[in-house]
Amino acid sequence: MNTYFIAGHAKLPTGMAARSIYETLTITAEIDKHYGVIVDASCTLATEHGRDYISRLLKGYSLRHGIDKPLEDLKNGYLGKANHALIAALKDLYKQYETMKQ
Repeated sequence: MNTYFIAGHAKLPTGMAARSIYETLTITAEIDKHYGVIVDASCTLATEHGRDYISRLLKGYSLRHGIDKPLEDLKNGYLGKANHALIAALKDLYKQYETMKQ
């Protein structure tokens, strides 16, 4: 295959619907090996709409250019309780990507 599958994790805040199912939030991404572009992404938010939003938000970004832009879009676009957990999970995913590249 020409892609990697990477996951990033973060602890969910209390009082969230997803917390009754998961203790942590996970963002997974399929990433093109050559260009570092996120081909597809998913997360463990409780609602399908939330999962779809995060997928659409992340698709198309190249991790070769860092994560400043997707982090900014996430901070400004997702205004739910899981915002900080999503940011932490995306940072963890990027850390996994950087480790894998070495």
